[in-house]
Amino acid sequence: MLSTILSAFTVAEIRKKLAFTALILALYRVGSHVPVPGVDIDAVQEVQEQFGNGGVLNLLNTFSGGGLSRIALFALGIMPYITASIILQLLTVVVPSLEKLQKEGEVGTQRITQYTRYLTVGLAFAQSIGYVFLFKSFSPNAGTPVIPNFDVPHVFLVVMSLTAGTILLMWMGELITQRGIGNGISLMIFASIVAGLPNGLQAWWTSPDQVFRVMMPFIALGVIAAIVFMQEGQRRIPVQYAKRVIGRRMSGGGQTYLPLRVNMAGVIPVIFAASIMAFPPTVGQLIQQPWAQDVANFFSPSKAPYIIGESIMIIIFTYFYTAVTFNPVDQADNLKKYGGFIPGVRPGRPTAEFLDRILARLTFPGALYLAAVAAFPTILINSTQANFFFGGTSLLIVVGVALDTMKQLEAQLMMRNYEGFLK
Repeated sequence: MLSTILSAFTVAEIRKKLAFTALILALYRVGSHVPVPGVDIDAVQEVQEQFGNGGVLNLLNTFSGGGLSRIALFALGIMPYITASIILQLLTVVVPSLEKLQKEGEVGTQRITQYTRYLTVGLAFAQSIGYVFLFKSFSPNAGTPVIPNFDVPHVFLVVMSLTAGTILLMWMGELITQRGIGNGISLMIFASIVAGLPNGLQAWWTSPDQVFRVMMPFIALGVIAAIVFMQEGQRRIPVQYAKRVIGRRMSGGGQTYLPLRVNMAGVIPVIFAASIMAFPPTVGQLIQQPWAQDVANFFSPSKAPYIIGESIMIIIFTYFYTAVTFNPVDQADNLKKYGGFIPGVRPGRPTAEFLDRILARLTFPGALYLAAVAAFPTILINSTQANFFFGGTSLLIVVGVALDTMKQLEAQLMMRNYEGFLK
């Protein structure tokens, strides 16, 4: 990995892409510290402790890189865009017109992306209104409200600032995807989580539990090693290509394999599940009613209902996203079209059924692995009362995004350096 990173800096074009990616991420981090107009800075600093109680606000604050606790320009983070993507992907399965658009190739994908952007604006606007009323409910010790002038012009200013921040983040993420290295949206969530690493190291070092302080590095390395092992695990299906005679020449032939990953969905199901499970406690925090507070407490990220619900959602979304990204029928048709076949399996429908059966068996352990890693740190915290800063969801996202980015970096190097083919 280190050699790949060092080799990337020797190629001018990749070096520019890496610099561009780092610049956008740096601007994102700066925007997470710029307060929105219309809020009292001193009051904001006093209420930041309400985000560290392990509730859903702490989880949302982690995904926003601390911007939510600062009521910064990027307080909403990129989560409205992720929620909009979830909704559009679910509607693609249900709405025939969207399903037709998805099968139209690049033109249909661009149209669905445009719909996702419009939905992101609406969700960000609605979420901004909810957060404004949540900020109003905060009670600083000095008595100064977070929003001193709570009237229509000032509320509208705060709402539009938060919405504009999400739109700007969406644009910045797409810029990274187009001109940088890696997936921009995933890298922004990665940067948000990694920004809390100093606090996590401080919490580990100042932990009064000496046993936990010694065991924590080994636990973290073990979890990371398990994540990498499962992320890279794959089942290789052998594929044989028949030789074809064109005129007097014989072409084609040979044998290759079709790699089916154990966790084909990556970290997307974890992000989806975290977004959906954060919805009930968020609504409970926004509605200042006893029953709403009970809902927020019931679905607290540190309690069993949240862990069980998130695990079920991860398993469901793993199957769903795997079905969206890999279609056995299309794969079987492509193999048949180019003269390929799996030894011992007839081309066409039998090949599709064979791939579907293999994929179902692979997806089940992959889904269980995602759910287990997401729930393990929370269960560890509840069992030992140790101060473990990062949750399983954060670890999965960080390691998964790092692996995907390294693969894209290696692909960029492979395109520009043919030395490996000559050896």
